[in-house]
Amino acid sequence: MKKIIECKNLTHYYGKKKIFEDFSFFIPEGKIVGLLGKNGVGKSTTINILMGCLEPTSGECLIYGEPSHNLSPTTKGKIGLLHEGHIQYDFMTIEQIEKYYSKFFPNRWKKKLYYELVGKLNVSNNQVIRKLSCGQRSQVVLGLIFAQDPELLILDDYSLGLDVGYRSLFLEYLKEYVIKYKKTVLMTTHVMENLENILDDIIILDRKQPILHSTVDEFTNNFFQYKIEGIENLNIESNDVITNFEYFNNYSYIYSFKSLEEVTKELEHRDLSFEKITKIPMGFERAFMGYTGRY
Repeated sequence: MKKIIECKNLTHYYGKKKIFEDFSFFIPEGKIVGLLGKNGVGKSTTINILMGCLEPTSGECLIYGEPSHNLSPTTKGKIGLLHEGHIQYDFMTIEQIEKYYSKFFPNRWKKKLYYELVGKLNVSNNQVIRKLSCGQRSQVVLGLIFAQDPELLILDDYSLGLDVGYRSLFLEYLKEYVIKYKKTVLMTTHVMENLENILDDIIILDRKQPILHSTVDEFTNNFFQYKIEGIENLNIESNDVITNFEYFNNYSYIYSFKSLEEVTKELEHRDLSFEKITKIPMGFERAFMGYTGRY
């Protein structure tokens, strides 16, 4: 398995504030990987380290075997970056900006990929970009990234400004693009909807939980929600059996990677009486909230 990105024992502080410590992960070739978590857990810091904007306090981050803060021009040319979804030259038209960007990538530029994506906007190529909606401008940015024909795409909050329709369109297009051209993708997003249909692997950052690196299928098939009747809003501490505990709508919920029998024994071991415990099915979005907590 070829590792496109490999970060080892990353630790980073802003002043005295620790963002993460001994954070290790890798991105295999040809996979779409989601770096997920709530605000403030270190997703943007990780992206900034990958971009070379930050050197970690300790540890190392390699892209194609090179330190991310000191990449060669050849390696930089393999990377397509979306950062915050904005576009600078919005006084240009859809056609003008394609011609402008193409000059920077004379050996790799794939004009057809750009027009395939922006063509789905159903607007004229003479349309000035600043007059497009936020979602449409984001599609133009994504089209410019695809046209660069990068081997690695780093998409920081790709869903910014995209409504449900455009977001669904992009995910479908991205999956086809990755499979057809054998690309590798690392993306961050705050929108969990439909991610299970696009991501191969997930990395979940959280202040309270261990860093989780898993396939989507492994996570959704092995992380469970249990509805507990008869236990009120108690402060049930987590351990290796109980990952998280929540109380809402007059019911208690436990989230765990363990079986119903193991969770039941754990509650009994804690001398917690309850009336009934039931395993409740949940999709990826709900499982994510169960792992990180609602708030």
